[in-house]
Amino acid sequence: MDLLEYQVKEWFGEIGIPVLPSQRIDHPTDLKRLKIRYPIVLKSQVHAGEREKVGGVRMVETTIDAIAAAQTIFNLSIWGELPEVLLAESKYNSHQEFYLAVVLDTAVCRPVLLGSTEADIDLELADQKMQYVVVEQEFSPFYARRLALKMGLQGTLMQSVSTVLEKMYQLFVQKDLDLVEINPLGVNLAGEVMALNGKVGVNERAIGRHPEIAAMAAKIIPRHYDKSFSNGRDWNNLEKQRRIGILGNGTGSILATYDLVASGGGKPGICLNLRHAAITDLSPTKFGDRLTKGLNTLAADKNTQVILINLLGSIPQPEEAAQAIAQFIQQNKGEYPPSIAKSNGKNLSQHQSLQLVIRLAGSELNAAKEVLAALQTHEEGLILVEDLDEAVATAVRLTKSHAYKKVS
Repeated sequence: MDLLEYQVKEWFGEIGIPVLPSQRIDHPTDLKRLKIRYPIVLKSQVHAGEREKVGGVRMVETTIDAIAAAQTIFNLSIWGELPEVLLAESKYNSHQEFYLAVVLDTAVCRPVLLGSTEADIDLELADQKMQYVVVEQEFSPFYARRLALKMGLQGTLMQSVSTVLEKMYQLFVQKDLDLVEINPLGVNLAGEVMALNGKVGVNERAIGRHPEIAAMAAKIIPRHYDKSFSNGRDWNNLEKQRRIGILGNGTGSILATYDLVASGGGKPGICLNLRHAAITDLSPTKFGDRLTKGLNTLAADKNTQVILINLLGSIPQPEEAAQAIAQFIQQNKGEYPPSIAKSNGKNLSQHQSLQLVIRLAGSELNAAKEVLAALQTHEEGLILVEDLDEAVATAVRLTKSHAYKKVS
């Protein structure tokens, strides 16, 4: 469960992470009673990303302009979601912008501190520009200072960033979180730091231990979706549009893949992040097991025509992951999964031609590439490509071909 930005900022302020003066806006007329000085920034409070690119973030200098902008933003659908709340926030002039995060890495079952002196990192270059420190034992300020030093920071700025990281980790532990992210952390000419945007991922198994989070969850679940997108909250029409299921090993890479599929004329379906265990997994899981489970989940969705796998950087036991894909292809070749056959009422003389398009990026995945390249030579249902754009274009093209074929 991800919180909205204004909720994250409330937590940041309570724990001592610097945030700008802000005010929640429930209706455009609330701006007549604004308690912060102009100029301000109005932000759409939705869970979808890329708000700024589509007009969900606007800077205004007067009350009249603010009310007009708020009316527009309240009616702006971002990936089908309309905001029920806006955030009005003081304008901030950044001299530098950093990326900071504390994330639970289920591969090593430890928290990891992440940092970069660039806020907007190209996913292809993330491994080169992102620094990290694994919290191997009980947390101490040493871990935060170590990351700040790896980022190349010195003096007062190193201390300021270290202090923010310590507060982020404190919040991470207090609230049983999977992720605490600041993107960006602004730095002004005086060297002062400010959390300009934040993201929090709540561990859903822990909600019962935190009544205040449970109350937030109750407010978040009934989201307001644009009727033109969801047919008045009737998700049947959306389900029928699902064509390309997406598997990845990171939230950022999945969102990027989703956006590319949508902008390329495809219809994204279920998206699964294999980096972390599912909330139903009560014990640590291997990446290969999560991959197998993800493949079976997408195959069981009767609307999935193509499974697009985008793995970036590194994964544990890459050869095992490749073998999991090979086993899946063998088990599902030439027939419906039973759940699909039953739910569709199709005669088994016809089957869905489920295609796998796989893109692996990173030298550590070479072993998996070799296994899959050998498999590709005699399996029609597997396409291995190097470039993400090519992988997306291939997946979209496949969905536009015939969905069903006769079994010979």
